[in-house]
Amino acid sequence: NFHLDNIWDNFEIWRFLTPFLYVGKFDFNTLMALYMLQSFSNRYETEPYNTGAGGGTADYVFAMMFGSIGVFVSYPFIGMLMPTPPMFARTLMFFVLYTWSKRHPTSPASIWGIQMKAIHLPFAYVALSVLMGGMYADLVHGIVVGHLFYFLVDVVPIVYGKDFLHTPQFLIDQLGVGAYVAPAAPGGGGGGAVGNNTWQAPGRVNAPSEPARAARGHSWGSGGQRLGS
Repeated sequence: NFHLDNIWDNFEIWRFLTPFLYVGKFDFNTLMALYMLQSFSNRYETEPYNTGAGGGTADYVFAMMFGSIGVFVSYPFIGMLMPTPPMFARTLMFFVLYTWSKRHPTSPASIWGIQMKAIHLPFAYVALSVLMGGMYADLVHGIVVGHLFYFLVDVVPIVYGKDFLHTPQFLIDQLGVGAYVAPAAPGGGGGGAVGNNTWQAPGRVNAPSEPARAARGHSWGSGGQRLGS
């Protein structure tokens, strides 16, 4: 669990990570939570918000970093309003779910066979959790952090002309621009590879719906790190 006293006094720095690794006791709810985390992470990674890496894997990793740090920083404040144990796996899951729903608001989604638009899905899960008498504070926590991320990357650049969140260069160097492709197997005919790695063509780069992005003037490099000749 996440206990600041143990981190500062005993230097138990692994407690920054362990709250994200525990979903709950092994039961159906835990399996569903793990499935949702994998499913919506995969959906969001295919086309995340473009924060500097062409809407690719580096942008997805940066979003997860923002979500994790945001959960840590906001937990004491959320805990004062809605007491919740310091276990953040479901919180991060709802951060991803909410961010994906804002990125693709009209995508079809369903819960227990009930069809709806993606934008309504996070709130439907919260309502279902409340009706079933389950915990919901951690779900709301994830939505709050997800909305902050959405506001900073999608609303602020367009409405206010400011651009605060940029994918760090070291992530772009390691993962490239666009979607990352795993190294090709030896002899596998990975045409177009550079060294032992290949990258797909850049993903969504500054679509017309994001006019503020085109003027920020950052040079993010090209295609990732050169690993050989």
